[in-house]
Order: sequence, then C-alpha cells, then structure tokens
Amino acid sequence: MLDVSRKQVMAYRIAEHGLHRGAGDPLSLAVFDLGLQDSMRDTALLGLAARSAGPVVPTTLADDPRLALVWSHRGAPHFHRRADLPELVASLVPLDEADALARMLWQQKELQATGLSAVDVLFTTARALRKVVTKTTSKGAASTAVTKLLPDSFSYACRGCQATHVYEQLMRVAALHGGVRLEAGQSPATLAPLEDRGRVSTHADPAAASRVLERYLRLNGPAAQGDAAGFAGTAKSVLKQTWPDDLAEVRVDGRRAFLPADRVSALENPPSPSLVRLLPPWDPFTQARDKAVLVPDKAYAKEVWKILGSPGALLVDGELLGTWRAKAAGKRLTLTIAPFIPLRPADRTAAEDEAALVAAARGYGTYAVTWV
Repeated sequence: MLDVSRKQVMAYRIAEHGLHRGAGDPLSLAVFDLGLQDSMRDTALLGLAARSAGPVVPTTLADDPRLALVWSHRGAPHFHRRADLPELVASLVPLDEADALARMLWQQKELQATGLSAVDVLFTTARALRKVVTKTTSKGAASTAVTKLLPDSFSYACRGCQATHVYEQLMRVAALHGGVRLEAGQSPATLAPLEDRGRVSTHADPAAASRVLERYLRLNGPAAQGDAAGFAGTAKSVLKQTWPDDLAEVRVDGRRAFLPADRVSALENPPSPSLVRLLPPWDPFTQARDKAVLVPDKAYAKEVWKILGSPGALLVDGELLGTWRAKAAGKRLTLTIAPFIPLRPADRTAAEDEAALVAAARGYGTYAVTWV
C-alpha cells in the first residue's frame, strides 16, 4: 500500500483544483465537475479568479449561458454546467429513507416529526415547487405559496417575518427535483424555472451518485469514506450502494484513504505548490471534509473555519497560512490579511498582487491592503 505524506496530498489537491492557473476555458476546470459553491457574496466568482489564467469580471458567472445556479450538494447553492444538470439531478435522488433523511442535515428532527416517509415529503415538496415557480419569483413569495400547498407539518412559524414557511432545508433539497434554479447575483434570493425541465423523477440512480463520490475523491483525495459522504450530505451507510469502483487505497501519514486509481501517479509526483492565492470563504479547496489535513494546527483551524462569518484563506507554498477579509466603502475595497506566521517579502508582494485580482473581480477600481 502506498504511503504518502500530508504535504504530498496538499500539493496534489492544489494541482487538481486548478490553482496553478493552467486552464484555458474556465468551464474546463475540474471544480465544475462538482459545482462551484456560491454561499456568500462573490464566493464563486473569487474562487474562479483564484484559478483563472485570464481576467475575471463580476458578470463572468452570472452571464454565462452555459452555467446555472442551483441548490445542489447539501442544499448549498452551486454554479453547475447546464449540460451536467440531468446527471446531477439523478445523483441527488435519495436511494432510501436513510439517504433522504440524511440530506435534511440540521432539520432531520423536523422531517421525522411529519410522521411521513422522508422520500415522500421530499418529492411532495418538489412537485409543489414545480407548480408554484413557473416564472421568476422571489424566494419569500415562493415559500409562502408552496407552504399553502403542503401539510402543516412541513412548515414552521418564522419569527423574523411573522409568517409560516416550509422548512428551509426541505425547500432547498427539493428545488432542483422540482426543476427550480436560482437567479445569479440577486439579493434577496430569487427563483426561476429551469429551461426544458421535465417531470419530477423519483428514480434513484446509484451510478450517478457514485460519480459524485468519485469526483470528490479525484479533487480532494486521498480521503476517507466519511469525508466523501459529508460532502454529498448523505449517510455513510448509503455508501455501500454507491462507493466507486477502481479506487486505490493509500495511507496518508498512517491514515487510510482512497482516490481514483488513475490518479496515483499524480499523487506520487505532484507539481511544486510554490504559489500564493487568496481563497474565498467556501472555496472548493477548503470545502474538503478532512480539515485536519488542510490545517493540522487546531488554533489556526479555528481561524479558517469560523462558526459564523468565515474569512477567506491565505494559501502560501502549499499551506493555509492565514486568513483575509474584504470590506467595501464606496468605490474602494480594503482587504485585511492576517498571516499566522511571518511571511517572506516576496510572499507578501504576491498576496498583494492577488488582492488586486480580487478587487478587479468584484468591480472595484481602487483597493488597499492592510496587514495584521
């Protein structure tokens, strides 16, 4: 069995994630095989800027007709290639009750309280969303309309807006099955029907679900089964039905992990990760579930992954060595970079060059960098 170091794994992942900026067409980046998460303002855009060899502007993702923004893995919003949507939808159909329940994440108790099958609750909500979202509709209006079509047990009283709404995670995991997408760049969230959407399908496709896991291991491997299940938002027990074939088992500093067999040579000899990048919050690189591999120091890890308001991450020569935040004031963007350790002057200069790319991607003509 191949035994590799954590540093080899970091170098391999940096290359797989396209952080060496060798790709031409951004949509050819492997991160789009899983989707580019867009949970906070401009996170997907800045994730693309960290990987793009050319300039990235605010309309790059929102105006690309080849992309669609949808709630997908774990109910989080991701940009996906439109051509990939049929297989994506199939991969998200629960294989059984345990799978459907696991996909509700923090609202599993609420789903169980309905007293109904988790699969039935999911697809009843999907059909209701399909009926309601026939044109561009605000999320709030869609939620109100959907709630009226569903049993009372599918909803809760929202104190913030003094109204009753369908459960948030239920709405998110049901939306794509109902043929519903998000309008990119809109706040508050706005929904719209997917073009050429078909009927709601309840047909589970283990092969499609397996390909999601394989792509996770290709990007973020070598990784454990639990890591892949965590990304997909499913129960680890479901993996017995969907665990990919043709995987290589390796050990990462003694820990058992897996990756596609055809990537073993790339893992053994990854390119040098001598680069500096400013990764946004929720970047695909920091979304890997084995956080102890990404940042072994627990104190540093607490700074990278905050419970609320996670910052961006400073990547230097194959290590996450700090955090950064951006604050806009008028037409000026100020980036505050907080390294965990003293950096070499060349690395500080490179980080400031990356700050210029962040400002340009967000459409700011002037910017400043503050070091703390």
